[in-house]
Amino acid sequence: MSGSSPKRKGDGYERELAKYFNEKVFDGTDQVQRMPLSGGGAIKSSGGSDLKNTPYIYVEAKRTEKFKIHESMRQVEENIEISKSEDMPVVITRRNREITGNSLCVLRLDNFLQLYELLIKSRE
Repeated sequence: MSGSSPKRKGDGYERELAKYFNEKVFDGTDQVQRMPLSGGGAIKSSGGSDLKNTPYIYVEAKRTEKFKIHESMRQVEENIEISKSEDMPVVITRRNREITGNSLCVLRLDNFLQLYELLIKSRE
């Protein structure tokens, strides 16, 4: 594991994602940030998103070689329920040696279709 704990890798990935969102979506501003005290453990029941200031989406970040897709989606949906958020649940994941832009985004088909419909309508 190259001397890095899974928690530290996860925390780093959250910071990496926040920076990537800021560069790609928010013109380099510091809008998106890692949510303080994210990452489960003793505060798992807090219901917090891993990133803050991501309008309309509720992000669960996973940097892992053994991605558990259904467990990750269940975690983000439980956190949404706890926090009473109306944001769309999204799990973003990458393996250790992948670049940030190659991360995978996982969402329910019905949520994807909402986004797809908006894209189609924006191009009409």
